[in-house]
Amino acid sequence: MKTPRILMCPPDYYGIEYEINPWMSRARGASPARARKQWRDLHDALLSLDVTIELMTPQKGLPDLVFTANAGLVFGTRFFSSQFAHPERQRETPYFDAWFAEHGFTVEHLPEGVFFEGAGDALFCGETLYAGYRIRSHAAGHIHLGDVLQRRVLPVELVDKRFYHLDTCFCPLAPGQAIYFPDAFDSYGRTVLEQHIPRLIAVDEKEAERFACNAVVVGKRVVINTGSDRLAADLLRAGYECRFVELDEFIKAGGSAKCLTLRLDGEDAATW
Repeated sequence: MKTPRILMCPPDYYGIEYEINPWMSRARGASPARARKQWRDLHDALLSLDVTIELMTPQKGLPDLVFTANAGLVFGTRFFSSQFAHPERQRETPYFDAWFAEHGFTVEHLPEGVFFEGAGDALFCGETLYAGYRIRSHAAGHIHLGDVLQRRVLPVELVDKRFYHLDTCFCPLAPGQAIYFPDAFDSYGRTVLEQHIPRLIAVDEKEAERFACNAVVVGKRVVINTGSDRLAADLLRAGYECRFVELDEFIKAGGSAKCLTLRLDGEDAATW
């Protein structure tokens, strides 16, 4: 297996400065010191798994830049830049685009007017790209990606605003195997997953709310937020080892381990 490469952004300016999903509350806020410690714990846990980590420079006024998964979709040396639904996050795009251009990627954009929020809503399981739509991304953007990449795309509709991105309720483990929270999808979306992924591990609502599906997979190791003991037991039976990292401060903004990382070797490489 190639050495995984992941992009992260330190949480120097992370905080709850606006409310664009059900998890965010400016009144509750976030603890900068705890966020920095939790981010560092995730960073170090990934390093212990022989992951190569590259860093972006944090930017004042862009608290969600820390969630690099939403930057776009990496496929080989091509970077398909996100077109965010909310103006608060649209200001991140020039920084992400500049980083990828400076690091040898070809930066590409989807058609104007099509919302697409990167690896938050576009995840490969084997050769197939599963694409979440309705809440943040448009299905048309994913169909465009399928045409450009010459890969099969299966759009699945998200129906629970708590799980507004696909990576909050679905995590590929290997070709033909994934974890998911069934109630985040409409009935057709559940059928699509069940028919095309033979080995699905369901997560219960309590652990889904701990963002158990928002995990980072490195081979047979799964890095996940604390409080997901039932899923950890299911994963152990399936041949996986869990590494727990407390990430509560980032759940306050609607993110966890996966949201804080972007595979630079491509989302299709995540389940090698």
